[in-house]
Amino acid sequence: MFEAAELGRKVPKETYKRRAPKVRQQLLALQQQLRAAPFPAILIFQGVDAAGKSESVNLLNAWMDPRWIVTRAFGDPSDEERERPEHWRFWRELPARGRLGLYLSSWYSRPVLDRVYRRTSRVEFEHQLARIAELEKMLADDGALILKFWMHLDKQTQRKRLRALEKDPLTRWRVTKLQWKHWKLYGRFIAAAEQAIRVTSTPQAPWTIVEGRDEEYRTLAVAETLRDAVRARLSGEAARADRAAGKAASGEPSVAGASGPTILSGLDMTQRVDKDAFERELLKKQGELNRLQRRASARGVSTILVFEGWDAAGKGGAIRRVTAALDARDYQVIPIAAPTDEELAHHYLWRFWRHLPRAGRVTIFDRSWYGRVLVERVEGFAPPADWRRAFTEINQFEDQLIAHGIVLVKYWLHVTPDEQLRRFKERRQSPLKNWKITGEDWRNRKRWPAYEHAVNEMVERTSTHDAPWTLVEGNDKYYARIKVLQTLCDRLRRGL
Repeated sequence: MFEAAELGRKVPKETYKRRAPKVRQQLLALQQQLRAAPFPAILIFQGVDAAGKSESVNLLNAWMDPRWIVTRAFGDPSDEERERPEHWRFWRELPARGRLGLYLSSWYSRPVLDRVYRRTSRVEFEHQLARIAELEKMLADDGALILKFWMHLDKQTQRKRLRALEKDPLTRWRVTKLQWKHWKLYGRFIAAAEQAIRVTSTPQAPWTIVEGRDEEYRTLAVAETLRDAVRARLSGEAARADRAAGKAASGEPSVAGASGPTILSGLDMTQRVDKDAFERELLKKQGELNRLQRRASARGVSTILVFEGWDAAGKGGAIRRVTAALDARDYQVIPIAAPTDEELAHHYLWRFWRHLPRAGRVTIFDRSWYGRVLVERVEGFAPPADWRRAFTEINQFEDQLIAHGIVLVKYWLHVTPDEQLRRFKERRQSPLKNWKITGEDWRNRKRWPAYEHAVNEMVERTSTHDAPWTLVEGNDKYYARIKVLQTLCDRLRRGL
């Protein structure tokens, strides 16, 4: 692979002096156009030590306006980062639409190093690469422009470069025992790199191998690849926007006219718990939950609760009965409303990745990432291609949470249309609750069939063995609250 990459390429000094200023001007102009574009550009720099990764990143910051560039270098994860899934720290640092993101030591670094040092097997390495490919596909499908550069040197040239850096008082700090150790393991690095490039070089996120021996060649190779990719994307963006608008306007999802029974229509909505029994069970279940959560906290086991359901189905009341059993220092409730401008500038999962709990903590989402396949689907906020793709993306996201050891519990709180209407009227008359009822709630009632069939498909496609949906019969609030607590206790017990 590397032998076929035209290694040893050089650019004459005069040629460089002629082309470099022109390329810089073009990049500056394109950067201003990119600022208004509906996509970010993500550049990954990997490669052998001393091949020019940091020099390339520094040069792009110097040639363009660094105010619109996010530059990050990821070293060994901190304690806070180890307490969350591997990709958490990368999701947090993704650039907003219109920005450039330059990444040194990205999501490839740890998997490659672990493979070089034989800390992982070939099969484990392939699994990590598959995760990376999923991440990049998810970002690219959302519109991100992804360019990946492998900065390469042959072993002999790398040795010369490291020696030269050591001799210079201004650069010798860059060469450590670790770099020489890596040099001795050069063959392993190349084998791991070839496998990584082969598995993850896709049309949506291609790798470019850049020979790092000649500085001028390396500079132009990176800068011109970036220029051409951004220019091509910008020139095609208008057509892409037209196609997306056409799809969005071509008609609402077919659920609007769907008919027939659903998973929800099969629930027994007559189930009840009388008040005396509820009060006894409530104290018992809350005590059990408190003990289980203290064990989870001591063991560093995190918990995520997802509450979805109809308006007035009792999500808030159920959440309050859960939090009443927990130490306030150990949980956080995240209410999800319409996304902010900052959130709209990122992939829709970005705002949820940011809120993942530390080890031993509990995060409760009052509505969640499932809005993509519910309200955004039914109301037409997301084109059909986007919400259909989201089922796979959500399953991949939740799979990473579970693989990290997080206990994930998902609830759909269900009420019948008649019961919802009764609660709406009750809220409208109550001075303590009338703020909860809005015109949007009444409007959503008119689209009940569309939402019910969207829920049906959501449950069918995202209720997995490790992350099943719990459907809660909510016409009786006492019954619903006990079922929520019992389910949580059962799932925590299994997770411990």
